[in-house]
Amino acid sequence: MRRFVILAVAVSALAGISYLNSCRFAAADDTLKVALPQRGSWDAGIAELGQRGGFFKKHGLDLDILYTSAGPESIQALIGGSIDVAAASGVSAAIGTFAKGAPIRILSSEMTGAPDLYWYVPADSPIHTIQDFNSKTIAFSAVGSSSNAAVLALIAQFHLTAKPQPTGNIAATITQTMTGQVDVGFGAAPFGLDLVEGGKTRIIATGNDVAALRNRAVRVNLTGAQTLQNKRDALGRFMLAYRETIDWMYSSPDALKIYSEYSGVPTSIVQRVLKLIPKDAVETDQVKDLDGVMADAVAQKFLAAPLTPDQVKELVQIPK
Repeated sequence: MRRFVILAVAVSALAGISYLNSCRFAAADDTLKVALPQRGSWDAGIAELGQRGGFFKKHGLDLDILYTSAGPESIQALIGGSIDVAAASGVSAAIGTFAKGAPIRILSSEMTGAPDLYWYVPADSPIHTIQDFNSKTIAFSAVGSSSNAAVLALIAQFHLTAKPQPTGNIAATITQTMTGQVDVGFGAAPFGLDLVEGGKTRIIATGNDVAALRNRAVRVNLTGAQTLQNKRDALGRFMLAYRETIDWMYSSPDALKIYSEYSGVPTSIVQRVLKLIPKDAVETDQVKDLDGVMADAVAQKFLAAPLTPDQVKELVQIPK
């Protein structure tokens, strides 16, 4: 009887240890709430693809992903405390918002240059060159977005009299462009490339035509100051998984298959996206030409004056 009692106690103890271990492992993953604009895009979708590919799980993270129509909407959600990371936000909006006192921080660069961006018209439009944009309405997503900064830079470079017009997300922009509500639409790969291939639209200019943007950060990944303080380890693991996801996206056929399923675009378009957006465009470790970004932000009224070196050091907090 005594042996039975001892055995029962031992089994019970082992069961308890097993239960505690299972609880510990079950609770191991930290949750980060991440806002992504333009569902289906290649660069803004890095977090989504990494989640599907298991890279964030590998680093003990579970991403709760929220989709927004544009970067400024994500920044507002970040300021409101409802998310931990705002990915693919326009750098001009980020700097301007920080300068106004918002407690946000740059976690990494998200896109350098604008190889994914293009401006297009319906196939039967009389517009055939950039100079034909004069006196026409030209779309961008929202004030402070990277598409807003890009169209202003395009207008400045080519001395255009075009009228920038916010049109919301890319799907809404396609509708407004094809129905004549706006003369020139904006797109970002892969969105709308099927219309180009089908002969329904024509690309007039691309982000590569805008000299000021070629070697400059245009989008960044952001977090909140309090989030950075409270979840620094989790955010460090987020960036580690994010970088590993980029390596995978540019090396594995599995990544392209998952992206095709996620975005709903055919393989032919996926291959075109890869050619348009080189890997170095989505490298994370340096916010390039920040001085140029600030100078343009001042000129475009996103910023009253350039940030001081101390402010830049406070704003840019890229995990090593």
